[in-house]
Amino acid sequence: MTLPTHAELTRVVRDHAGRLAASLVPLVGDFSAAEDLVQDAVEAALTHWPVEGIPDRPDAWLYTVARRRGLDQLRRQHRYRDKLALLESPAEPRADDRLKLIFTCCHPALPRAAQVALTLRVVCGLTTAQLAKAFLVPEATIGQRITRAKRKIRAARIPYRIPSPDELGDRTAEVLAVVYLLFNEGYLSSDGARTTSRDLTDDAEFLAALLHRLMPTEPEPAGLLALIRLHRARATERFDDNDEIVQLQRQDRSRWDHDLIAESGRLLARAAAQRRPGPYQVQAAILACHAEAPRWEDTDWTQILVLYDMLLYLAPSPVTRLHRAVALGYVIGPVAALAEVDALAADLDGYHLYHATRAHLLRQLGDPAGARAADERALARTDNPAERSLLRHRIDWT
Repeated sequence: MTLPTHAELTRVVRDHAGRLAASLVPLVGDFSAAEDLVQDAVEAALTHWPVEGIPDRPDAWLYTVARRRGLDQLRRQHRYRDKLALLESPAEPRADDRLKLIFTCCHPALPRAAQVALTLRVVCGLTTAQLAKAFLVPEATIGQRITRAKRKIRAARIPYRIPSPDELGDRTAEVLAVVYLLFNEGYLSSDGARTTSRDLTDDAEFLAALLHRLMPTEPEPAGLLALIRLHRARATERFDDNDEIVQLQRQDRSRWDHDLIAESGRLLARAAAQRRPGPYQVQAAILACHAEAPRWEDTDWTQILVLYDMLLYLAPSPVTRLHRAVALGYVIGPVAALAEVDALAADLDGYHLYHATRAHLLRQLGDPAGARAADERALARTDNPAERSLLRHRIDWT
C-alpha cells in the first residue's frame, strides 16, 4: 500500500471537509457545532490516514466520524432527543439539505456580500483564500464578513428552510450568485493545488438544476443552468493530456458535446421567451454564440459585443467591461480595445486576467516587451497551475 504524501493528504481533507459542515448543520442546529464536528473528523483523518491510507470514500469516512461524534454529544444533552433520533439514522442527508442551508445563509437580514461569502465557505467548502480571489478583496475582509454573518444568524434565529413561494423572488439573486461563484471555482480553481474541480462543478450544476425545478417560471435560474451546461459541453477540450489549457480558438469543436449545447440552447430560449432578461441569461447567450459557431472564424463577435453591452446595463462591473473590451478588439481592432482595458487599471490591477488581456493586445500591436511585462504581472497574480503554465509559455515565446 502506497501511503499518501502530506500534500495529497492536505488536498483530500480540504476538498471533502469543507462541504461536510453543510451536511451537519441541519442535524446539530448551528454553524459552530457543525464546524466543531468537522474539526474533530479532520483531526481523526490526519491521525489515521497517514498510517492506513486514504479511504476509497473520504467524504463518507469523514461524515461517519463527525456523525458519531455528534451522536455522542447529543446523548449527553437530553434536550436534543429529537435530533438524536435523526443522527442515529445511517442515511446521509437529503440532497436538498444544502439548498436549504444556502437559503439560510442568503437571508435578507445579512448584507449581500456576507451572504455569498458565508454560503461559499460553509456550504461549499471554499477556503478564505479562494473567496478573497473570487471577490478581489483581502482575506481579512472575507474572514470578518463570515464571522459577522454567523453571529447575525444566531442572534436573529434565522430559520433553516427553503422560503415559501412568495419569499423566493427576493432571495433568488443571492443564491444564484453563490452557485455561479461555486461553478467558477470548480471550473478554474483559484488555489495552487489543482487546475479544476469536478466535484465543485457537479455541485454547482446540481444546485442550479434544483433551483430551476423549484422555480420553473423564473428565467434567471434557467439562464444559470444553461450557462453552466454550455461551459461543461466544452469540458473535454479545455485541457490537453498534460493538463495544459487549450485556448478556445485551438479546441477541436467536433469533440464538444453538441447534444448538451442544443439542450442548453433550448433551455435558454424558453427563459428568453419570458421577456425578463437577466445577467445569467445574457452570459449564457454569449457562451451560446461561441458554442454554436462551427469554427473559431465563424464567431459572431458583433452579436457578442451587443450582448456585453446588455450585460453592462443589467449588471455593470469592471470584469464585464474587460470581457467586452476583448470582443471590441475583434470587432473594431486592438487599439480601441487596449484603450478600454487601460481605463480599468485602477479597478483591476490585482486581477490576473486584466494583465493577460493587456499582454494579448500588446502582442497584436507589435509591442513584445510590453506584452511580456504584462504577462509577468499576470503570472504573479494567479496560483492556478494551468494558467501559470500558459503564461510561462507566452513569456518564453515573446
